[in-house]
Amino acid sequence: MISVHMVPVPRSTVVAYRDDGPFSRGMGALVAGQLPPLPPAIAGAFVTGILLLVGVGGTDGLAVFAPAVALLLAGPGSSHPHDGRLDWFVPPILRTTEYVFVAAVCFGHDLHPVMIFALLGAMAFHHYDLVYRIRQRVYPPHWLATAGLGWDGRMLVVAAGVIIGQMTAVCVLLTVYLWCLFGWESMTCWLAAPRSGVDAAETGTAD
Repeated sequence: MISVHMVPVPRSTVVAYRDDGPFSRGMGALVAGQLPPLPPAIAGAFVTGILLLVGVGGTDGLAVFAPAVALLLAGPGSSHPHDGRLDWFVPPILRTTEYVFVAAVCFGHDLHPVMIFALLGAMAFHHYDLVYRIRQRVYPPHWLATAGLGWDGRMLVVAAGVIIGQMTAVCVLLTVYLWCLFGWESMTCWLAAPRSGVDAAETGTAD
């Protein structure tokens, strides 16, 4: 019998959608929620986009870290309650920038398209699962954000693969790890979730 402790959704579901890793959460702890989340997220995504447009994602030096580091500008906003009228834009900005960065670096280093699709698929699966859980008022365990590395950790791992000259091996390991982690945790969570609670959540959403 599978038994999983179901964590309730936090007060701000927008924060839950962010999928912050240890680096981003640590930066947020330093400012204690005093920094609005949207401006730094936009600034980080803009700088990251410019760096990718000029071809930084295809380089082999330390410059490949620059886009990931630029998006870390969004990190301090992670501790904010995200209660502003436009703060719901932050998770889509982080999702889009993470996917574009991973795709740009992988294509820039001639990884097989199937491998790139599998890696992006693992991240997209996790984010879809996260959205659906929150709709049902079921939140994943706190350790999953750390184990899953967060958008910040995954970007840095991909960049590190370039630096050590083992891009293919790193991406293969990362892909297998993420699929195993997210797939196993999602399956055990939903198998353990009481069906009556899910039905009640769906009814509440419909109302």
